[in-house]
Amino acid sequence: MYSLKNLKIVLFILLITIFSNNLKSQKIKVGDFTVLAFYTGKNDMAHISFVKEANHYFDSLSIVKHFEYQSTDDWNRMTFDELSKYDVILFLDTRPEDPDQRKAFQKYMEKGGSWMGFHFSAFSLEKSAHENNWSWYHDTFLGSGDYKSNTWRPTSAVLKRIAKNKFSPEKFINASPNEWYAWKNDLRRNNDIEILYAIDERSFPLGTGPKKHEIWTEGFYPIIWKNKNYNMIYSNIGHNDMDYEHQYGKNSVRTLSFTFRSKDYGDFIINAIYFLAKEKRRRFGL
Repeated sequence: MYSLKNLKIVLFILLITIFSNNLKSQKIKVGDFTVLAFYTGKNDMAHISFVKEANHYFDSLSIVKHFEYQSTDDWNRMTFDELSKYDVILFLDTRPEDPDQRKAFQKYMEKGGSWMGFHFSAFSLEKSAHENNWSWYHDTFLGSGDYKSNTWRPTSAVLKRIAKNKFSPEKFINASPNEWYAWKNDLRRNNDIEILYAIDERSFPLGTGPKKHEIWTEGFYPIIWKNKNYNMIYSNIGHNDMDYEHQYGKNSVRTLSFTFRSKDYGDFIINAIYFLAKEKRRRFGL
């Protein structure tokens, strides 16, 4: 038989347990985060192919990994209040062009928001449709400056780890075929930039031409990096190989490679998104 004193102790422990469980149920779980991806999905068929693949990949992954994924080509949603609702913002293929949208994105990042960009989202070039007219984004945030050159045709590569992070435990990433970019700025000279992965020497020659400058045979080429002043990661990967030589209906070409067929890269991306989401909530005090 329990004494009255023992009964009170049991009831007190029971109440504490119930209260603790309620707190746990209300606490934000690591996997229960939100991702909003922006894209344009026009012009280059390889970029359109990647956008479609990425949306399908992240949508399917969100079910398995228990996070919310949304994607949109409505860049008018890029306001500070809207961005703040999400733990991670993705740029799948392009960047905002409207000045107010750019200001909203910069404010979101400076307040501690998180971002991951892919391939063409870092592209800028004088006298093109994507001018380097956003200095904060290209020179300060990304650090890369203008696009300089690229390999062609898309080929696979081995990426070697330059800096170890919680979300980049693997020494190498075997990446699917991609059009690899080189940049005007040397990221190694920028103390704010932490290069995570670069082309491994065993990947050379990279590209098949036919033009000689489209084939890289040596050099240092950063592929994935982060800016230490922001909660961000940029990956140059996001250009599928396409069968441009054969048309399959009007304005339709067949995709020859898929970015997320690389398990190494897929594992890196989900680990990076988890990291970015946790950091955003910490920095926003959530």
